[in-house]
Amino acid sequence: MRPAAIIRDLDLLRPIYRQTASYGHFGRNDLDLPWEKTDRVEDLKKYLK
Repeated sequence: MRPAAIIRDLDLLRPIYRQTASYGHFGRNDLDLPWEKTDRVEDLKKYLK
């Protein structure tokens, strides 16, 4: 959960933010935003125990 790892894992250097500039990103199924994915829930649960 280091900043560099978060940037890498969520691909935050990819210029995709313009898509969220209007209408936001909550509840939108038409965008493929890496921070909306839940595929690492189990990994995060391990850190919380």
